[in-house]
Amino acid sequence: MKKFKSWFSNLKFRTKILYICLLASLLPVITLGGFGYYQIQKLLITRESEVLDESLHQALSNLDYKVNSYMNVINNIVWNEDIKVGVTSTYKNNYEMYLFYRDTLDPLIDTSQFLHSDIRRITIYSDNIMHPHDSALRPLADIQQHSWFGSILETATPKLIASATDSTFLLVSQIFDRQYNNTNIVYMDINYDKVFETASSIFEENYGLILLNENNQPVYVFNQFTENNMAYSLTDDQLLVKLNNGTLDDKYIYKKEYLPFYNWTAYIYRPLGTVYDFTHPIRFTFTIVVYLCILILFLSIYFLSEVVVRPLLMLAKNMEQIERGDLSVTVTTTATDEIGSLIQKFGNMVHKLQDMINEVYKSKIAKQEYEMKALQAQINPHFFYNSLSLINSKAIIADQGDISEMAQLLSTFYRTTLNRGKNNISVSDELENTTSYIQIQRMMHTNSFDVHYQIEEEILKYSMINLLLQPLVENAINHGIDHKETPGRGVLTIIGKQAGDDLIFKVSDNGCGIEKKTMDTLLTSKTQGYGVQNVHLRVQLTYGPEYGLFYESSIMEGTTVILTIPKRLD
Repeated sequence: MKKFKSWFSNLKFRTKILYICLLASLLPVITLGGFGYYQIQKLLITRESEVLDESLHQALSNLDYKVNSYMNVINNIVWNEDIKVGVTSTYKNNYEMYLFYRDTLDPLIDTSQFLHSDIRRITIYSDNIMHPHDSALRPLADIQQHSWFGSILETATPKLIASATDSTFLLVSQIFDRQYNNTNIVYMDINYDKVFETASSIFEENYGLILLNENNQPVYVFNQFTENNMAYSLTDDQLLVKLNNGTLDDKYIYKKEYLPFYNWTAYIYRPLGTVYDFTHPIRFTFTIVVYLCILILFLSIYFLSEVVVRPLLMLAKNMEQIERGDLSVTVTTTATDEIGSLIQKFGNMVHKLQDMINEVYKSKIAKQEYEMKALQAQINPHFFYNSLSLINSKAIIADQGDISEMAQLLSTFYRTTLNRGKNNISVSDELENTTSYIQIQRMMHTNSFDVHYQIEEEILKYSMINLLLQPLVENAINHGIDHKETPGRGVLTIIGKQAGDDLIFKVSDNGCGIEKKTMDTLLTSKTQGYGVQNVHLRVQLTYGPEYGLFYESSIMEGTTVILTIPKRLD
């Protein structure tokens, strides 16, 4: 498998396309052709089975019609009252016997044979004291040695006796009359080949037929196969073995029909090979079509692949040119497909590469300026803290307590806000920063509003990203309390608690409230400065979309913003 992967990977791109397209095209062609060939074979077998069933039924119907006509003939003799009287009478002289032969027996037998040419002989065998009369009347002793003789005496209905071994087809019946003690049997010998004439001409060739009696003995056997199909010919014993063990359908299509009146079973069979012979032209045509498809596909894919690969070859040559140091783009295209897009982006990349080379010195200068600003960013906070400390000292010396407190609060606020450049801060420090900001605002507002804190001590040990509560407090003061129109002092409430695995902060004011239209877009609309949208996005980017801000507000009653973050320790 590794060798194949290595071999395929090292093929030229055009050859890969050729192989892949051929494989992808031939698979459905072969699959569809194979499925169609299978369905045609299945259809032919089904149709052949239906033809066998119909043909067998038709042949047996003809046989049944003939046998019924023979039964009518023998019944006309058996139940003929003149015949019954004639073969049971006691004759006084030969003349009376002669009259019976001439006027009754001979006309009836001759007429029956004339109307049914299949009947070769009709004979009455009698134990009455009568002279034999040609084949029309014979002594009973002539047939007493037959195996079927005893069974004839036990019934008054005709008995059909047929055998494939000696090609006999007989109808035998007793002339039954309770008034006499004579035994008289009508014996009808029928031409065996004529009886089964239709069974031997169901198909022209390549089929077999067997009829079995109630003892599973062959009544009629016929098979006819061409020289090419002689291997499918079966002897009687072979056929019986396959029927008994159920293996006939391995190589043959066969049908079975039962004749209840005679207790016979008929089987007709044809080799599967003869059915498959009909598919030879289909197989040949399918093979030719597949080869033609392969040739057409090969030629089509070979020339079409050149159209696809040519731009890639040009692109590869241009890349080699650029690798040698020549940055000129020599391959262009107006196509908008993937290859066209690749060539266009390659050209853009080369142009940008040229611009980057031209801008390399500007980048170095910008880098130096950035390093200088970074140094200044490290110096400025320390300078700012030192300045606030000096102001605080001067205010204390001058006994200016308000100025000293303001300087201390500003120092605390900016120290926790900057947080030494770190993004995370403890809940305790964030609350200290927020408290410092609130105190500064109260001083700036001449203590015109009150502040209430409800902070659970258990949450102070957890950490959070810095500068989350201060913007919320700033909004509550500037857009809530400062615009309060109802009587009474402004009240700012800060609540901090834990709920399961989360920390919940609430900043509430009793100011003017927020209109619903404004509140619906508060977290999505762009604002200037460090607004609540920034807080909301920072929380979701850091902790996930299930966290962030949620607003509740009533006009002229106040607003509450709820901040939810997960519990986290440093």
